[in-house]
Formats: sequence, C-alpha cells, structure tokens
Amino acid sequence: MLSNLQGMKAQNLEKMENKNDILMIRTALENNYFKGLYEGNIDLLATIFHHDTLLFGDIKGVPYAKTLDQYLDGVKNRQNPKDSGRPFKGEILSLHIINSIAVAEVKVTMYDFIYHDILSFHKINDKWLIVNKMLTDTNQ
Repeated sequence: MLSNLQGMKAQNLEKMENKNDILMIRTALENNYFKGLYEGNIDLLATIFHHDTLLFGDIKGVPYAKTLDQYLDGVKNRQNPKDSGRPFKGEILSLHIINSIAVAEVKVTMYDFIYHDILSFHKINDKWLIVNKMLTDTNQ
C-alpha cells in the first residue's frame, strides 16, 4: 500500500508540474509573443526567444528563412498592428509538453494574413523559450 501512495504522489506532482509549465508557456505566449507582435515591441518579443532561434516557413508560397535578429529587425521596421488600427488576434490552438521540450501551435491574424506558427520551446534555467519558429499563412 505504501508504494501505491508513493506512486500516487509522484503522479500528482507530475500533473501539477505540467499544469505549471502549461501556465508558464500560455502566459509567455499571451504576454510576450502576442503582445509583442501586436505592439511591435521587439524588446518584449526578444524575451520569449532563445538568442539562436531560427525561423522558417513560407508566406504566400514564398520560402521564408530568417535568423532571430533579421526577424526582430523586420518587426521593428514595419507598422505594428496596434498603430495600424487593423484587427489583430492571437490564439493558442494546441500545446504539447514532454519533460523540458514543448510544441505550441498558434494562429495569428494580423493585416491581411492568417499565420499558423509552430513554435518549439525548450525549458532553460526554469524559463520556457522559443528555440524554433515555423510559419505559414492560410485562408483560415
């Protein structure tokens, strides 16, 4: 019976840690990623990315590949959605965590685009950071 209780405690601890990790990633996405995109705030955006993050995908069928610095420079030099007065919406579609890695699928509607981003996270020094971003635009 004692081993059953110890097993139950370990399962509950894993569930609690997972809930905490889910909350940490969701909070970072909402407060840093979506808000940073909306405001064009590259300092805020930079806090959720690992400094060596690479970004790949396509926009309107054109291949897209950038370093984090190139990406942040593009965000800095465009009109941000907040100042444009155009609609903006960020949604977390799914989140999957295994130990210190995670994958989030998010949908970002801004300007005339609906972006689907696949964001790979790694937990480094108790902080979840995006280590890779893949993106594409869709009609829905």
